[in-house]
Amino acid sequence: MRTRAILGSILASASVLIVGYQAGVSVTTSDGKSLSLPVGSTTNGTTGTTTPSSAPSSGTTTEAPVVSGPSNGTYTGSSIRTRFGNVQVSVTITSGSITEVTALQLTDADGRSVQISNRAAPILRSEVLASQSAQVSNVSGATYTTQAYLTSVQSALDLAGA
Repeated sequence: MRTRAILGSILASASVLIVGYQAGVSVTTSDGKSLSLPVGSTTNGTTGTTTPSSAPSSGTTTEAPVVSGPSNGTYTGSSIRTRFGNVQVSVTITSGSITEVTALQLTDADGRSVQISNRAAPILRSEVLASQSAQVSNVSGATYTTQAYLTSVQSALDLAGA
């Protein structure tokens, strides 16, 4: 019973802190008045005035820079070493979209590794094209190949600025 009471008080205190943080900071001035400040603002101790800490220095506004997507081209990902051999892919980007993924090297330590790679590569290619990212599901029975393939795809996307 005592443990429940302690846990309840901890949770209540935490929720009060969270709500207080989200709502802002409450400050009591020297004359006893309570001020509620937005998060990120400061107060002048003598006058009680508040200043937003992110206030611009002049009345002019600046536009945020335009962020462009990945650059068009073909990018070669890193060669990733697995216990069954290396995996490396290249990714072609056109108009900001992944249009092709080509396996340059797949695991080849033995006949079974070649079989697994030959089965997994087309599945991985189509999944990457469909998701337009390296965030795809693992191919069952090809864990090492999948992880290395997707790591190489991500490194190519990083080179492209995606």
